[in-house]
Amino acid sequence: MKGPNTDLFDPRTEMDADDSRAASASDGDFGFAFNDSNFSDRLLRIEIMGGPADNKTVGDGCTSIADWARHRKRRREDVKKDNAAADLSIGAEEQILTCNQPDMDECVGSETQDEDAVAMIEEIPPGNEITDVDTKWSMDYSTVVRVVTLHISSPILAAKSPFFYKLFSNGMRESEQRHVTLRINANEEAALMELLNFMYSNTLSNTTATGLLDVLMAADKFEVASCMRYCSRLLRNMDMTPESALLYLELPSSILMAEAVQPLTDAAKQYLAVRYKDMTKFQEEVMALPLAGIEAILSSDDLQVASEDAVYDFVLKWARCQYPKLEERREILGSRLGRFIRFPNMTCRKLKKVLTCSDFDHDVASKLVLEALFFKAEAPHRQRILAAEESASLNRRFVERAYKYRPVKVVEFELPRQQCVVYLDLKRDECANLFPSGRVYSQAFHLGGQGFFLSAHCNMDQQSSFHCFGLFLGMQEKGSVSFAVEYEFAARSKPTEEFVSKYKGNYTFTGGKAVGYRNLFALPWTSFVAEDSHYFINGVLHLRAELTIRH
Repeated sequence: MKGPNTDLFDPRTEMDADDSRAASASDGDFGFAFNDSNFSDRLLRIEIMGGPADNKTVGDGCTSIADWARHRKRRREDVKKDNAAADLSIGAEEQILTCNQPDMDECVGSETQDEDAVAMIEEIPPGNEITDVDTKWSMDYSTVVRVVTLHISSPILAAKSPFFYKLFSNGMRESEQRHVTLRINANEEAALMELLNFMYSNTLSNTTATGLLDVLMAADKFEVASCMRYCSRLLRNMDMTPESALLYLELPSSILMAEAVQPLTDAAKQYLAVRYKDMTKFQEEVMALPLAGIEAILSSDDLQVASEDAVYDFVLKWARCQYPKLEERREILGSRLGRFIRFPNMTCRKLKKVLTCSDFDHDVASKLVLEALFFKAEAPHRQRILAAEESASLNRRFVERAYKYRPVKVVEFELPRQQCVVYLDLKRDECANLFPSGRVYSQAFHLGGQGFFLSAHCNMDQQSSFHCFGLFLGMQEKGSVSFAVEYEFAARSKPTEEFVSKYKGNYTFTGGKAVGYRNLFALPWTSFVAEDSHYFINGVLHLRAELTIRH
């Protein structure tokens, strides 16, 4: 049984992606009643207004999404002229609505659409009725080139559209009139006819990408959310391109449109995120993307980047290229792009540079860096809780990406000895992916002015000839300087879940050298990654390395 709100203002009927008739099955097919006087209570007179380049629909002659977008842009000035015509005039025997479709580019980013179809009707004092002669002023900017008359059922249209519901139920004398005149531009005719037919039959005859976009825009204006969802689903099931994905992300942002096409915009974001997850392969292409495309890419957890420091550097480079004016750049970074940079996963050295970066407003930079430092100061279990709490949010600032260099937590001491304690967490699937000969590196950390890193390996045990887990400590190359370090590797293990020392040693490093233990746990690889392994706690391997400078 259908709920009382289904297809009334805000329909939320879920449609099976594999069943193109799902909407029809749930809403009822009244296609037999379309334009049939036997099942209609009103007459809809559609006046087609002529004008420059208005003898075609927007999608007519367009063979691609890109062509469709270019057609809409070329029409911008013509639409502005059309919108100068009268909004509404009421005759003694009929209602006349002028509904000029807003250009898509004019609507992006606005909360309201001034050119939306208006259903408000003012009651006319007796004796002051507007005659046909009085309405001629609305023809100054366009001419009626064609009239289409349809028999309509007000209950069916009102159930599908708040626009028609308000029109037919405003409680005024005009709501009881049997004739309604709707004025539209010529380019809207095909889309409106498709829309009206959908409101009866829950299906469309034109299912090309450009045709669906035209109907989607008409459905947004006349507030037919079920049709918007239908168009969105069909577009989502089509092959996507960078051009179409960007177009879907820049559709008008009315509240109803945003809700109805959310699955489509989500799919567009996912497409861009997957296509450009390795940004280094598409550097020129990515640098040319608009803001919406960059936001979609940066929102992904699967970016193949060395570290969050690299994400920060890229965002600065893109912003400086796209917004050469400092004031505009600060606004974009502060209000839009800053929330997609995961500052808590950046290194402390890079965070210091954020504080002195002129591209960010100083107050904004200070707030971002403080939040990042507070997160870094949290205990590891608290960090995981905060990341889990934010996993469903838009900015996901605490969530780690699939970095090439894994983030570490570092505690440094100057006295009584120069020392640092480094914590590295690896998930079970990250470890499993190392088999049979992979390795994963940590972010760099510093001790005594020298840069170090940890690397986890899957390698062959030289004595027993089986695969095993190894951990190594390396020093970044800096000339031929020698550096003597004492180090200790430890890991949490069950049942106590405390850190247990696994290997101690000392080594005099020179640039580019590494030292460690090939079989840290003295176990074959299969035992190390087994479900009952003592070293994975809630699916995470917790490693610790202590480094002390030898004097």
